[in-house]
Amino acid sequence: MKQDSILITGASSGIGRGLALALARPGRTLHLGGRNARNLHDVAARCIARGAEARVRVQDVREQAGMDEWITAAGPLDLVFACAGITASTQGGEDAPHEPDAQIRRMFATNVDGVINTVLPALAVMRGQPRDRDGVRGRICAMSSVAGLVSFPGTPSYCASKAAVDRFMVATGGNMARAGILLSSVCCGFVATPMTAHNTFPMPGLTQTGDAVRAILSGVARGRPRISFPWWLAAGSRFMDLLPIRVARSCYFRQPAGQAGTMPETGLEPSGAPTA
Repeated sequence: MKQDSILITGASSGIGRGLALALARPGRTLHLGGRNARNLHDVAARCIARGAEARVRVQDVREQAGMDEWITAAGPLDLVFACAGITASTQGGEDAPHEPDAQIRRMFATNVDGVINTVLPALAVMRGQPRDRDGVRGRICAMSSVAGLVSFPGTPSYCASKAAVDRFMVATGGNMARAGILLSSVCCGFVATPMTAHNTFPMPGLTQTGDAVRAILSGVARGRPRISFPWWLAAGSRFMDLLPIRVARSCYFRQPAGQAGTMPETGLEPSGAPTA
């Protein structure tokens, strides 16, 4: 897998940070994007210490013009990772928990528009690149979630936004593979990042960041359209989605994970935090 030039959004923490450090080595150029300038420069310094060239861009993925300019100017790209994302639960009491309007809009703007603002210009860049000896022009990977496989009442907009990311990447990847551009969607469970550190409920199958990074890089190298882990959590989520909605809801409402008020509001998330 060619990996001379790599672009990562959400590189200031979590999975994005982990990917940047894992990929940093002599001869590689890393384009690192995020909103937390201090964290971003710290990651860049660590990558440079490992022999890589690191170029920092303080950038909000929701800003289409800025994303277009950054990615287009980055030059040839072998790998692109769309890691920026946010999560939050419903608010309010047991009577009728709900998500604030602003939270819902920010969730879709960051998780869906942010991925599109990364993937579309990356596709445009890669279409103009020559194929390597394996016939590949480039690879793009976006962070979805096992939450995108279910309709959990505790995190409605998060589930919906991650479902959109997964379907977009897998469906678009079917077409782009013909052009030599491989797309991957990562349907992961809970990952030990600064974002999940704020959760106040048990997180089954919690995966360490290093293990998540290794699983993602292995799946991308193999050209897998969907990378899921832990496997049993992804399988269980798919099974729950096959149940009658009333039965599934009765199970969801008894789960402590993601109930009203158990996650911080989106305005409190770390800049460029990866998906859980």
